[in-house]
This record gives sequence, C-alpha cells and structure tokens, in this order.
Amino acid sequence: MHLNLPEKRYYGIGEVAKAFGVNTSLIRFWEKEFDIIKPKKNAKGNRKFTPEDIKNLQFIYHLVKERGFTLEGAKIHLKEDKKQSLNNFDIISKLEDIKHQLVKIKNQL
Repeated sequence: MHLNLPEKRYYGIGEVAKAFGVNTSLIRFWEKEFDIIKPKKNAKGNRKFTPEDIKNLQFIYHLVKERGFTLEGAKIHLKEDKKQSLNNFDIISKLEDIKHQLVKIKNQL
C-alpha cells in the first residue's frame, strides 16, 4: 500500500486516516488494541503520529485489511515474531514504493 503522506515529524489523526482511507475512529481503536502504536499527545489531547507509528499502522493495516487477519490473530502475529515480520514488511513496502515510482515514470514517457 502506497501512502501519500509528506515527509514530516508528526502527522495528525485526520491526515493518517485519510491516507489509509479509514475513519479516525478505526485509528483510535487500533491505538487501544495494539500497544506498538503510541502517538504523542499535545496539551489539547490531539494525537500526533510519528513516522514509526505510521509504519506500524501500515503493518497492522496490511495484516487486518489486506491479509484478512482477525485482531487477535494480528496481535499474536506481532508478538511471536515482531522484529522479523516488521523487517520483511518494511522491505516489501520499499519495493512496492519503487515499483510505484517506476510505473509513474513509465506513464510519463
């Protein structure tokens, strides 16, 4: 999944939800369910997601929405082999991003 997010230190929950094509309530729900998502909160209580949080959300989105895991299944998958799974997902994401850029260049030619 390719996200159209600019390079920033922090992202608001609205930006994140729009990038994933989901409601903000789903992002808040996943934040409660998965302890690897820990957005910072400002004085007003607004969530600010870091690029690391975005990567974790991408992985959870991939497991739940694309691969069809249940929430419990995704939690178990994350706990069993978190580091290896995230590493593999990161590599696949980078390759998909390169593919997306190459297709974009091809279409411009």
